Amino acid sequence: MTDFAASYGALPTALVAPRVAALQRSLLWLVGCSGAVVFFEPSPYELATLLAMIVLVATGLSLRPAFLPLAAMLFLVNIGYTICAADLMNQSRIVTWVLTSWYMAVTAIFFAMAVAQDTVARLDALRRGLIFGALIASLAGIAGYFRLFPGTYGLFTLYGRAMGPFKDPNVFSAFLILPALFLLQSVVSDRFGKSLRSMLLLGLITLALLLAFSRAAWGQFILASAFMLFMMVLTSKTNVQRSRIITIAIAALLMGVVLLLILLSFDSIDTVFKQRASFDQSYDEGRFGRFGRHILGARMALDLPFGIGPLQFTKFFPEDTHNSYLNAFMSGGWISGVCYPALIGTTVVLGFRYAFVRTPWQRVYLAVFATFLGTVGEAFIIDTDHWRHFWMITGLMWGMFAASQQHIASARQSWGAIKTTMGWSSTART
Repeated sequence: MTDFAASYGALPTALVAPRVAALQRSLLWLVGCSGAVVFFEPSPYELATLLAMIVLVATGLSLRPAFLPLAAMLFLVNIGYTICAADLMNQSRIVTWVLTSWYMAVTAIFFAMAVAQDTVARLDALRRGLIFGALIASLAGIAGYFRLFPGTYGLFTLYGRAMGPFKDPNVFSAFLILPALFLLQSVVSDRFGKSLRSMLLLGLITLALLLAFSRAAWGQFILASAFMLFMMVLTSKTNVQRSRIITIAIAALLMGVVLLLILLSFDSIDTVFKQRASFDQSYDEGRFGRFGRHILGARMALDLPFGIGPLQFTKFFPEDTHNSYLNAFMSGGWISGVCYPALIGTTVVLGFRYAFVRTPWQRVYLAVFATFLGTVGEAFIIDTDHWRHFWMITGLMWGMFAASQQHIASARQSWGAIKTTMGWSSTART
């Protein structure tokens, strides 16, 4: 394997032996699928990702200059965490937290490197893996919520909310959003048979998302779906495509409303739904409520260049920060507090820059970008900085940035060659 990498590591993936390319894609499918099972650690996701890293690096993965800003910002964020945790390293949970942060950073860079090559095929493998994993997780959450099998309620629910094979309903529901968007794209743009199958799968995943009773995930799914569909309309090549997207999207919305009304006819669902949909939750209000803690924590952050260290916020306040940007300041001081938002902001700006580039993976790009924006927004009210799928999405964004830039350069080069061949250059005209 080493000899193979040495001989072919610099070649495009398209020239790598077909069996090796198939293995690479299969591993990425496995990574996407395994992300649905994380209620014990190390989870299957960690093992699958580590295996994929080893195989893809050994068979020709390279760190492009385009990824140096990503790597630099991730490095600085985690350096801040490490410095601020220096006096707390005698606590195993602090060590685990810091190592997990470094690990998440490495996975983001890995996914960027992975999808920058053989982009279409690798993104498709990940997409299919994520959908399959989300389907399994959704079925587990639904089975647990409705007590379809003995023991499933205690295993797949928490506080009367579906959580599937996750530790928390909020993370469970957030994980489902990207696969749901992939299926929504299929519903509004694929042929009838595939669109119908995707609609059935989307219905299952949406039901599981609803039963998780996460207000943030509900809002993220609705807004991300609207943004993605809007971008799909803007980037469609024909009016026929635009009309179909709009028509089917409206029909899907109406069906969703009907499904919601049917579900709310069950007293158990209606009661929890009304409770969770309320905006006057006790843990959100008051001086030390969620938003009160944000204000007080921000004032502390301005006076503490080195923060207070990871997992120390609850020593000063009743609960965690529930704000990833504030948590960066408190856990990693000013270094992490500045670099983390810088990383997010840079990714958002580049995301809009490449959103309108016509590439073979543009549809996938829009779904990933919509999910990324939704998670960035959700990060203001919940801690997302250790969500595995968030760092996967971040890496995918940067990988597609690099691939899109290469696509643009190749298109310009090809167009220049055509003009030269046809005698269209200014010199030829003269």
